[in-house]
Amino acid sequence: MSAAVQRPAPAAVRALRHAAYEARTVLGNGEQLVVSLVLPLMAMVGLTFIDLLDGVADSRINAATPGVIALCAVSVAFTGQGIQTGFDRQYGVLRSLSTTPLGRGGLIAGKAVAVLVVIAVQLLIVGGIAAAMGWRTSAAGWFAAVPLLLLGALSFTSLGLLIAGTLRPQATLAVTNLVWVLLAAGGGLLIPLTTLPGRLGTAASLLPSSALGEGLRAAFIHGRFDMTSLVVLVVWSLLGTAAAVRWFRWE
Repeated sequence: MSAAVQRPAPAAVRALRHAAYEARTVLGNGEQLVVSLVLPLMAMVGLTFIDLLDGVADSRINAATPGVIALCAVSVAFTGQGIQTGFDRQYGVLRSLSTTPLGRGGLIAGKAVAVLVVIAVQLLIVGGIAAAMGWRTSAAGWFAAVPLLLLGALSFTSLGLLIAGTLRPQATLAVTNLVWVLLAAGGGLLIPLTTLPGRLGTAASLLPSSALGEGLRAAFIHGRFDMTSLVVLVVWSLLGTAAAVRWFRWE
């Protein structure tokens, strides 16, 4: 009798298993946790001791938390995925996985789901600490924030994969970290566009970072949905995904 042929698990199951692996890898990586959690939390605490955000909300913690949540999402979707994917590509991990039953589609889907899982963990930790510091928001704020976070994750994951799939890992490491610093400082994430100088504020308004930051501030501070931020993030999601599909090199 011939041995029974073992069939691969359904595509959705394969993608979810890979997502679980990716999420464990990110959450177990000390360097990535520093960028995705420790530094944003330090920024949140720091912004409550200076007057940079005075007048944005009724308290400094309410003004700082939306931007910190936006920074967390960018950290894991852009910097974290970009660096991890870049080194996976260098060592041939992507090439090997793309030839397994997981396939390229399952690999990308797994990475996307893993990003959402890590963002959910970030929300629990950052939101919990912010709440302990006095942060308050409404159910309407969370309702308006969720689609912006999803689109923000898609936008920055696609951009991170684009960089990781076209540059060498060392260059990816340098570029993603430099962009992270620039976006945190003047890209509309932590600091509202209204506080930036004229031309810088105008240029930053076109970035996905400012759309995410301003959108979350509108949601969590005012409990309203920012349609402009949504449109900007949709455009960046489409452009980033199309560019990543077109130019991403698996090896």
